[in-house]
Amino acid sequence: MPQFDRFAVADWSGAKGRRHPGIALAVCETGVAAPTLVESPGRYWSRSEILQWVLAQRDDILIGFDFSFAPPFVDRNAYLPGETVPTDGAAFHAYVEALCEDEDLGAASLLEQHHRRHFYFGAADGRKADYMHLRQCEARYNAGGGGKPSTVYDAIGAAQVAKASFAGMRLLARLRGKVAVWPFDSLPNHGPVVVEIYAQIAARATGLRKGLSKIRDALSLDAALANLGSEPHIPLARYTDHATDAILTAAWLRANAGRAELWSPPAMTPIIAQTEGWTFGVS
Repeated sequence: MPQFDRFAVADWSGAKGRRHPGIALAVCETGVAAPTLVESPGRYWSRSEILQWVLAQRDDILIGFDFSFAPPFVDRNAYLPGETVPTDGAAFHAYVEALCEDEDLGAASLLEQHHRRHFYFGAADGRKADYMHLRQCEARYNAGGGGKPSTVYDAIGAAQVAKASFAGMRLLARLRGKVAVWPFDSLPNHGPVVVEIYAQIAARATGLRKGLSKIRDALSLDAALANLGSEPHIPLARYTDHATDAILTAAWLRANAGRAELWSPPAMTPIIAQTEGWTFGVS
């Protein structure tokens, strides 16, 4: 199990366009100092700038991204049944990257054009339940009382994670061979490691209740950070869900990175690890 000196979390976005107010990046070191936001090069971060930031890291840093690293595979033995697509995570990431020409690592075209029939956009597509396929880690989290996670096949509503996840897979494709992506890659002795995280897991760990996990003020953020053993944060100019999620989840990642059982969850078989991946924090 690697040891880390720094911890970072990027709150991600699948929105169309070049720059995205939904992206925030927070970083902290070992110890108890609260994570701080990394200032974007422009008014807002682009996905490409986040990629370049990750590639520039050389130290032992654990970086969490809040999107699904792969679609469900195990239950149906395919990512997109009936389509000719790869059957392992790394190759599927490369497929998404090669297929999509959307701006700034976007992937909306995959859902809206290339593989439209697999995604739910509204009542015209039939029963939403027919699209609600989950990965094994998502099903396990749900069964443990964590709540119903979203599926990458649901492309409607503010809570959908579909576009963000496929955009994220383009980022993962560009990290291939340069930065280890757990659990698809072996963990290195040194250097950056990227993991999938779920901000709700961090929020629930601080005592925030289901459905009330979004923080929008300084006092609430400091109270949640204190429950993770962190000092108060440096005041922000503006308290958005994206900024507070990144800060809080980075503190949670620091507090939990040393738990061996999270790196080797009993239910994560080698097949699951190579096809669907796993959310760090689901044991």
